[in-house]
Order: sequence, then structure tokens, then C-alpha cells
Amino acid sequence: MKIAPLAEIKDHLSAYVEACKESPVVVTKNGKPVAMLVAIEDEDDLDSLLLANNPRFIEILEAGYRHIQETGGIKHDKFWAEMKRRRARQKNKG
Repeated sequence: MKIAPLAEIKDHLSAYVEACKESPVVVTKNGKPVAMLVAIEDEDDLDSLLLANNPRFIEILEAGYRHIQETGGIKHDKFWAEMKRRRARQKNKG
């Protein structure tokens, strides 16, 4: 992992974009980390990064986890039966 000040990154952005393909580059401002350059190899990487940093998505995941902890969730067979029912309903609509 490389660490570089913002001014250096600005002056040599292309080089740091290439460097982040090997490992993340931490960007500092006044000696403190403020950002990180991370390579994106495909759209799945981008989707994962965006979701991992989306407060609303994290809130939904946490609410789901709490619900499972409180209720025990639903059984595997019941889940897939519901998915099958929903797909059939969608197919009939369209």
C-alpha cells in the first residue's frame, strides 16, 4: 500500500491510477488520510464498492440482520416457495 499527499497525487494522477492496480493508494491531506484510490477491474467491483459505501444499503442489511436475530428468519423451503410464487405472479403480469 502506498501513501501519498494530495498535492503529489494531483501532479501525478495517471501514475497513481496505475499504482493502485497493484495495491490501494492512501491519499493524505495535511498528513491525515482523506481518501483511497482502489483499482476497479470490472463492473462487479464497482457495484460492490458503491454498495459497501452506501449508508442506506448498510442500514437495510443491518435491519435485516436484526430481524433475523429477533425472529429466527424463515425456513429455507418456505423462502424458496415464496420466491417461486412471486416469479409466477410476475410472469402472469407480464
